[in-house]
Amino acid sequence: MTTLRPSTLAWVHRHLETGERILTTDPLHGGITADVRRLTVGTPHGGMRHLVLRAFVGVEQAEEWLNREAHALTLCAGSGVPAPELVAVDATAAHCAYPSLLMTHLPGRVVLADEGIETRVPLLARQLVAVHALRPAERPRDYVTLTTADTVVVPEGADAGAWAEAIDLIRRPPPPWEGRVVHRDFQPGNVLFTDARITGVVDWAATSWGPADLDVAHCCTNLALLHGPEWGLRFAAAYEEAGGVLAADPAERLYWQVRDGMACSEEVAVVSRPWREAGRTDLTTRVVEERLDVYVTTLIGSRA
Repeated sequence: MTTLRPSTLAWVHRHLETGERILTTDPLHGGITADVRRLTVGTPHGGMRHLVLRAFVGVEQAEEWLNREAHALTLCAGSGVPAPELVAVDATAAHCAYPSLLMTHLPGRVVLADEGIETRVPLLARQLVAVHALRPAERPRDYVTLTTADTVVVPEGADAGAWAEAIDLIRRPPPPWEGRVVHRDFQPGNVLFTDARITGVVDWAATSWGPADLDVAHCCTNLALLHGPEWGLRFAAAYEEAGGVLAADPAERLYWQVRDGMACSEEVAVVSRPWREAGRTDLTTRVVEERLDVYVTTLIGSRA
C-alpha cells in the first residue's frame, strides 16, 4: 500500500464501498506505457475483491488516453464484450499523484505460449468481431498512424527488395474505409483467457474510429511475431470466418497489413520486452526482427 502516493490512496478510498479498505497493492506486468496495479480490497464482512489502477507517469497524452479508455469501458458495459467496468477516472491528476483510472479486475490471464494457438486464434477472431459490432452514441476520435515511409526501420539482413516495395506501398494515401469502433491494440497481450474461453479484453486507451482492417492487421502482426509468420497470415481468414467484414479489394487489405508491419518495425525492442518478461525468453529482439522480415516479405510476395 505504501507504493501509492497518499493523494492517490485517498482518491481510491473515496470510490470504495462503505467499510471497505485497501489491503495490498501488487504491480501487474506486461504494459509498456502505464503503471498498472491490482488492489486487493477488504470488504466489511471479511471478504475480498480486486480493482485495477492504471496510472500514466510522465506521459504527454495521458489525459486523452484515459478519457478514451473511460469512454470505451462505458461503451462496453452491457454489450457482451468482456471489458472491465469503469469505477472512476482522474485524467488530469486533479486528485491523484498522476493521471489515473480505476476499474474492476477481470478473471483470467494473458496466454502467450505457442501451445494451443490453433484453438485461441478463432476465439480471438470472434472476440474482435464483437468489438467491431459496438455502436457508440458518440464516436471516438478517428484513428491516427504515426509511421511514415521515412520512419520505417529495416531489420538487419532483411529482404531489401520486399521492404522497398512495402515502404513504397505506405507512401500512398490510405484506401477508403467504413468506420467502426477499433480497439487499436487488440492482440494476445491484451486478452485474458480462463481455460479455453476469453474472459477479458483490456487496455482500451487507444480506442478510435477506423476500419476493421486496422485492428485485424495489428493482431496479424502480433501473432506473426509471437507464434510465427504463418499465424499472422491465418488471422485475417479467421476473422472473416467469424463473421467479420474486411475490405473487398485484396490490395486494400494488403495496405493495412503492410502498414502495421512497418509500424512495428520502429518498436521491435519495445514490443518484445514485455513478452520476454512474461516468460517468452526465446523472443529476443533479433528473433522478432527475423519473423517480421519473413512476414513482410510474404505479404509483399502475395501481390504477385
